[in-house]
Amino acid sequence: MTPETSRQDAVRSAATDGIPTALADLGALVRIPSIAWPAFDQTQLQRSAEAIADLAREIGVFDSVEIARAGIPGTDELGQPAVLAVRRARNGRPTVLLYAHHDVQPPGEESLWESPPFEPTVRGGRLYGRGAADDKAGVMAHLASLRALAAALGDDFDLGVALFIEGEEEYGSRSFATFLSDHADVLRSDVIVVADSGNWDEKTPALTVSLRGNARFTLRVRTLDHASHSGMFGGAVPDAMLATVKLLATLWDDDGAVAVDGLQERDAATPDYTEQTLRSETGLLDGVSPIGTGSFLGRIWNKPSVTITGIDATSVEAASNTLAPETSVVISARVAPGQRAEDAYAAIEAHLRAHAPFGAQLEFSDVDCGDAFLVDTSGWAVDDMRDAFREGYGVESVDVGVGGSIPFIADLVRENPGAQILVTGVEDPHSRAHSPNESLHLDTFRKAVVSEALLLEKLDARTI
Repeated sequence: MTPETSRQDAVRSAATDGIPTALADLGALVRIPSIAWPAFDQTQLQRSAEAIADLAREIGVFDSVEIARAGIPGTDELGQPAVLAVRRARNGRPTVLLYAHHDVQPPGEESLWESPPFEPTVRGGRLYGRGAADDKAGVMAHLASLRALAAALGDDFDLGVALFIEGEEEYGSRSFATFLSDHADVLRSDVIVVADSGNWDEKTPALTVSLRGNARFTLRVRTLDHASHSGMFGGAVPDAMLATVKLLATLWDDDGAVAVDGLQERDAATPDYTEQTLRSETGLLDGVSPIGTGSFLGRIWNKPSVTITGIDATSVEAASNTLAPETSVVISARVAPGQRAEDAYAAIEAHLRAHAPFGAQLEFSDVDCGDAFLVDTSGWAVDDMRDAFREGYGVESVDVGVGGSIPFIADLVRENPGAQILVTGVEDPHSRAHSPNESLHLDTFRKAVVSEALLLEKLDARTI
């Protein structure tokens, strides 16, 4: 047995042995409702950050562990608390930046959950709870793999580590760029592992190599300066809801594909993916057809999409015979890799202004744009990651695109232009991140921890 094999076997064993403790710690984190949105208790984010900082300190490998905040550009406000733990590299070894986030989405309608959203519950080989997958499992994957490395090699390994656990990813990472600038020296890395994506399925690991961008904004549609009786004036006066419905309908063609001039598509091959798989993974109802054209993964990975994610209108319970003077909607667009998000937003705004019915007045606000990202897969770190996946999962990994967005990766690349980016994750197609009954597949979590621990061992053995 070679020394390298002995090291790897020791790391694998330590990672496997540490899974019960890691899952217990994950359950404790899930119990903390760390939601960054202002409508929720912000003290829970501090509580979550403190819990993670304590876990990082307990590993005993970091030179420093702190909870830090950064300013939000253009305001006098500070962003949410992030955990930053640093260990300097020695003897020519690389530095790896391990990123995840501890804030979570709001639970939504709690009646749709089969168990309470902030009470971790195991059913059918899965751990249910808000943040169980996105992204407190990513946090614990980093911590558990570092524990395994320290247990197997001792705390005198030479790999440099910067652990950065953000506290506002779900709320737009508003202070992210400032945080990177404020801590540029300690965050400078050779390899960056972003544990905030997903796998091909429960058994097959994936390296995310493309991400769509995003353009999100609020649209206000106004047609009247005050509400009026719908029976007295309906049929002659356009109410805001009528104008909004007609306007929004112009964003898609009859197939449901985006119909906005200026939005681009990326021409790239995709793996086989059947309609049956799409229906299984999304819960598409019987009789309801998929939308768009082309391959299913091409629609998700390489084409734009437009979704209405929120609307301010009179509720069904409070409905009255009234012509509404204004309506507001939140529009979330996903931008194909290769197009700047700001250019995509400009195209959508121009389309809406050109198609406003009845001369309706439009106002645009709360614009948030994040660029798409394509990963350079030619570096040695990608090879190390693929080897670690093969050893940890027992099967070959696949390269995937993701329809969602992680716009802060562009900020990471800007601050670390020479770093190799590895976008990984512990989610699977049935994790239901952002939805009721979010869950983590327990065996996938185990394999993800083993794989990342093996990656860290490979990096610790590498001289740059």
